[in-house]
Amino acid sequence: MRPPQKDKHAFTLIELLVVIAIIAILIGLLFPAFKAVQNQARQTQAKNDLTQIVNAVNAFYTEYGKYPLPTGTTGDFIYGPGGSSSPPSNAELFYTLRGVSAGTMNLNNAANPRIIVFINPPYAKTPTNPRSGIATQAATVPGNCFSVAIGDFVDPWGTPYNVKIDGDYNNQIATNPYGNNNGAGPQPLSIGVIAWSLGSDEVLGTKTTGCTGDGIFTNSDDVISWQ
Repeated sequence: MRPPQKDKHAFTLIELLVVIAIIAILIGLLFPAFKAVQNQARQTQAKNDLTQIVNAVNAFYTEYGKYPLPTGTTGDFIYGPGGSSSPPSNAELFYTLRGVSAGTMNLNNAANPRIIVFINPPYAKTPTNPRSGIATQAATVPGNCFSVAIGDFVDPWGTPYNVKIDGDYNNQIATNPYGNNNGAGPQPLSIGVIAWSLGSDEVLGTKTTGCTGDGIFTNSDDVISWQ
């Protein structure tokens, strides 16, 4: 004769709750690590983009004997959020460097008559929330600190890159965006072209409140080309 079969033990509600709690704790522990890895990957991407931008501007200078600047520019010129153009945008610069017949400065390839492609970033995958590429439509940056224009080259967090060019042709950037010895080198900078990303918080330096930063590079999440 077979021995009587024992009833299979089922999970009790308490046991299920314990398992769920353990899973939730593990997710809570792993999520910050995942975010840190993701942010590091974005910073690496931004650094690579900035290197390409600076190289493209210098290649333009080598080819044409001048920087890609609006006619009549004197002094250092900034493309990007809070820059020298109105409205502030970096689209004009990248129309020129991409050899695209658009914008004002490069209308019908006036600024880049040989139509040389000095840089060729991909188009952003999501038009309404552009990241890591060229914006194909106007959009609002996630934190609402800046707007994105058509043709802007945006960083992995969705903010247009900033590019500052020596309009005096004295191989100096007179004003360091982060001031003098605030973690991003001296002032002036002995270089003709610099570029930077405002990072995930969309502000210059470490975020204080809203869309305001302290302008200090040390301990900020900003990414710069000259260090």
